[in-house]
Amino acid sequence: MDEIRKNFHNDLESVRAEVIRLGASLTESIPRATAVLLSGDLEGADYLVQADDEFDGRSAELEASCFEILALQAPVAADLRQIVANIKIAGELERSADLVVNICKAARRIYGHDIDPMLRGVISKMSEQAQKLFAATMEAFEESDSAKAAAIDDMDSYLDSLHRQFIQQIFESHSKSKIDLQVAVQLAVVARFYERIGDHAKNIAELIIYIVKGEDVRHASIEHIESTLQ
Repeated sequence: MDEIRKNFHNDLESVRAEVIRLGASLTESIPRATAVLLSGDLEGADYLVQADDEFDGRSAELEASCFEILALQAPVAADLRQIVANIKIAGELERSADLVVNICKAARRIYGHDIDPMLRGVISKMSEQAQKLFAATMEAFEESDSAKAAAIDDMDSYLDSLHRQFIQQIFESHSKSKIDLQVAVQLAVVARFYERIGDHAKNIAELIIYIVKGEDVRHASIEHIESTLQ
């Protein structure tokens, strides 16, 4: 029985380690996609688009490992929460990686068009904040730190404000004929991709709180979230 339990915990740790590796890969890909967008690097865009297949495969394998543990070990309590949450986290990471790919595809569509320097600056800020969000989220996951996870909400709010600022500047740049309509539309979509990446990081943070505290805070107010950590 002790050997079975030891193998079970080894399996849990393997799943946890793969979540951390996938999170690190995703975090590193955000600034790379931004560099592709701002530099018009078509070769870099192709590389990141093709690399997504491997990421998808690893996410699918992670989910399969979790389901296998559920079927063979029938975990309960905290162990069950961890496995169920990791299945959901795998999906959040996979969808975030798809958004990174979408940024690269947008870079292809506006290749050869200049981007207003002011817009370039806000794109860089959104990218930096999205990367910080995921780095902080994965740190909270690795440390099983629910307080750090709860702090992700404020970081996401800042990214949301950058998104709103960027959309306003797109309208202003287009009205002054600094960018054409095609570029304006594509950049508006790109801004939404960064904003959605932040949302996925926030979703993972809420799942971390669920793992650690057993509290489902996905639809709770920030006051309730903070009260669970006291």
